[in-house]
Amino acid sequence: MAQPRSRVVIFLCTYNGARFLAAQLDSIAAQTHQDWVVWASDDGSSDATLDILAAYRAQWPAGRLVINTGPGAGFVAHFLALTCRAGVTAGLYAYADQDDIWEKDKLARAVAWLLTKSEGTPALYCTRTRTIDADNNETGFSPMFSRPPAFGNALIQNIGGGNTMVFNHAARLLLQKAGEPAGLITHDWWAYMVIAGAGGAVSYDPYPSVRYRQHGKNLIGANASWAARLGRHVLVWQGRFRAWNDAHLRALRGLDGVLSAESRAILEKFATSRERGLLPRLVGLKQSGVYRQTRLGNLSLALAALFNKV
Repeated sequence: MAQPRSRVVIFLCTYNGARFLAAQLDSIAAQTHQDWVVWASDDGSSDATLDILAAYRAQWPAGRLVINTGPGAGFVAHFLALTCRAGVTAGLYAYADQDDIWEKDKLARAVAWLLTKSEGTPALYCTRTRTIDADNNETGFSPMFSRPPAFGNALIQNIGGGNTMVFNHAARLLLQKAGEPAGLITHDWWAYMVIAGAGGAVSYDPYPSVRYRQHGKNLIGANASWAARLGRHVLVWQGRFRAWNDAHLRALRGLDGVLSAESRAILEKFATSRERGLLPRLVGLKQSGVYRQTRLGNLSLALAALFNKV
């Protein structure tokens, strides 16, 4: 049965999230856009997570919250499994982490933009975030990005946290076709690459619609602090960035019929430049059209290419 274009299926992955889960579920229930259903998937929690989910399922109207079992293979496989799950259909889809808090207009803003796109155009919406501590005290914001989202950016940088992402059914079909390749770094970076690479529309909203909780058990933390920036540079020099690019290139080259001709050209120019000598490598990287969002980021990219760390 066809679903309304404004219906949102929220993919919520949980694992030992009892401490903060209720606050997230309450923020979903408080959304000004009320046409939503939560598909929760638990990856083997040993705390009270499943009890909390069951309690909310009992409180909410029938069908509002569906509880599933995850693959038990980490958060990337968990979100990809939900994304690719058969039998879940809606006009729109959102990713949700178990420990954040959504602002009341989070879904409304996303839906408003996504409904401006035709049903056949893959479209992805993401936003900046407001960071909070374990007690919901505000601590700052994620980085502000101003350059346009594009495949050339997605190849080397993810601008949208999965906890902010909402995408339409055409984009979801692309992600299902792309499947669940091994070795991906994060599900959200993969979504940005696939949708932008297929020529889809991507919007980065500077309005922080998610209160992104930072605490001791975060799998991935916010990346705006100087410590986080230093940590990224360390990863580059340790070769982690190059290994990530290797994994992404393997996965992207397997997307027959998904990437546009323009994106395939960018992909191959980027891949070829990485295997060249010093000067051809730098020239090839420039000609490929890849870029990061800031001048400092692009300087860092050039330095990494200089030492063959891209």
